[in-house]
Amino acid sequence: MLFYPENVKINYEQELNQEQLRVVKNGDGPCLVLAGAGSGKTRTLIYRVAYLLEKGVPANRILLVTFTNKAANEMLTRVEKILKYQPTGLWGGTFHSVANRILRLFSKHLDLTPNFNILDQEDSKNLVKNCFKELNLPADKHFPKSDLIHKIISLAANFNQPIEKIIARKFDNLTDRYLPYILQISQEYVEKKKRAHALDFDDLLFYWNKLLEEKPQVREKLAHQFQYILVDEYQDTNHIQGQIVKNLAGAEKNILVVGDDAQSIYSFRGADVNNILKFPEEFPNCQIFKLETNYRSTPEILALANHSIKQNKKQFKKDLKTNKENFVKPMVIGLIDTEAEANFIISEILRLHDEEGLKWQDIAILFRSHFQSLETEMVFNKEGVPYEMRGGLRFFEQAHVKDVLAYLKVIANHKDEIAWQRLLLLQAGIGDVNARKVFIVARELKDLADVLAFDFSLVLPNKVFEAWRGLAHILKALLATDKTLVNELIKIVLHSDYLEYLKANYDNAEERSDDLKELVVFAGKYDSLSDFLADVALSENFKKNKAGENKKEDAVILSTIHQAKGLEWDTVFVLGLVDGQFPHAKIFQNPIEIEEERRLFYVATTRAENRLYLTYSVFNNYGATVNKPSQFIRELPEEVYEKMTENAII
Repeated sequence: MLFYPENVKINYEQELNQEQLRVVKNGDGPCLVLAGAGSGKTRTLIYRVAYLLEKGVPANRILLVTFTNKAANEMLTRVEKILKYQPTGLWGGTFHSVANRILRLFSKHLDLTPNFNILDQEDSKNLVKNCFKELNLPADKHFPKSDLIHKIISLAANFNQPIEKIIARKFDNLTDRYLPYILQISQEYVEKKKRAHALDFDDLLFYWNKLLEEKPQVREKLAHQFQYILVDEYQDTNHIQGQIVKNLAGAEKNILVVGDDAQSIYSFRGADVNNILKFPEEFPNCQIFKLETNYRSTPEILALANHSIKQNKKQFKKDLKTNKENFVKPMVIGLIDTEAEANFIISEILRLHDEEGLKWQDIAILFRSHFQSLETEMVFNKEGVPYEMRGGLRFFEQAHVKDVLAYLKVIANHKDEIAWQRLLLLQAGIGDVNARKVFIVARELKDLADVLAFDFSLVLPNKVFEAWRGLAHILKALLATDKTLVNELIKIVLHSDYLEYLKANYDNAEERSDDLKELVVFAGKYDSLSDFLADVALSENFKKNKAGENKKEDAVILSTIHQAKGLEWDTVFVLGLVDGQFPHAKIFQNPIEIEEERRLFYVATTRAENRLYLTYSVFNNYGATVNKPSQFIRELPEEVYEKMTENAII
């Protein structure tokens, strides 16, 4: 039997709480829904869509915009489930997927061919790389690589700012020397896309907004088409997406945006928190709804999160509450150093697992920056506890870490073929063939000193020989250094031009540099290069035989806070809570960023359902420096947490 709208009557009063119900039934006109963490915003959105359909709004006149295809599909499926029929014609999808549909319908208004191709990320990067081959660029080993220039072009689009401004703001080392060439590459990239009748992801948004701003008749048609527009995660929209939403508003302005300014944490990729903060200014008669009932966390966890976020000045005031029963207060624990911090976390996790029956997968360890996970990963590997690194590689799997380790491996064993290959291919001008020539010589000689004394001009072309000489200079410095000073060996690599290499190859060179600085600190506790490399090898091998690699199996989750947004666990540990790490040191140069750092702390704390541990180390660099507990801990009233003193220093 087929079900039709008239066969289904949803009991909204039974399905929704009062806050959600008000949005669903009264969401006409411009509406801002401030949805606190764990407050059921997705449920509210899908019931709003169902309510509109039940009231007779044609499905094809509703537009539901989300940030991922997965979220869009999930919402549409849930709408269908509660209605018990498929609302054919409903417009749902990401900004990019909706833009694609609209641009094909109205391509003639923009001088676009309707059968334009869409370049995915890999296609876009390859096209930028092709620009290098066709332009007369300087032969400079520090010239920014194609992937980095592609990232700069994309950031300029997402921030709606000129490339010059993006470089000055985020890549100031490129400004004077390389800017003219980057602009030349950018222009050639634009021309190549035109000739190929192709658009990249950023173009989809740019042309959709251009269509709305420059073609009034199209704007009016689309505003009429979309009688109701609903936008999820509005705090994560960038400038152009915010403009699109404003330009789509018709006479009735039935624009309902859902988001939480307290969870706006993606400014580094173009998200503009002002889109949500200034929504009432853009739509002066808008209604503001608040979803403040949290279905995730205990009252104690929410009390801490509420107190923290209240320190922000630019925000909509919210006060999360819950109907859950009282549990335990969050714990604040100061340990002697990062090793002790990692040992405390693993011992507490083992206790929760063995004594209280908590599954590994119900526990998460969150951190501000990837390098903060190093000690914890090493302890997990030694204890044999399964873990899964979310949204990224484990510490020793990262390319820049493996690069630096390759230098040390060659010093320890000059016949290590894989280490030689990695090291040689890092050098500008050395390819597979000549790298092989070097290794063939190296493996036949007695030791590294003999390798470095060999006259490679006999087997290498002139340009390649010059690249070899640069590498040999670093290897000689390493060979002359005491092998018991493992951290000094790493410093020599970093003080070569490797950090410049990072700047030329990666848009997140600063974060990678932080990783390597932490590697120096970590290596400081070793007085044997072979012991250090053995521990690293064991850590690398761990991934091949532990359950944590299989996402379907039971494993503790390790994740950056950015990757953890939208997720939840019974128990959460937030580590590394010291000034300079969390909040990050960058805020001292730009204090306005402290509010986003605090929002990041808020996101971290509200991932926890029942238990929350906030940990920090008193000393860093193995006693060399004293840490200051994070500002985010210091500004909390003592009544919202407990100090754990057993085996800890407070």
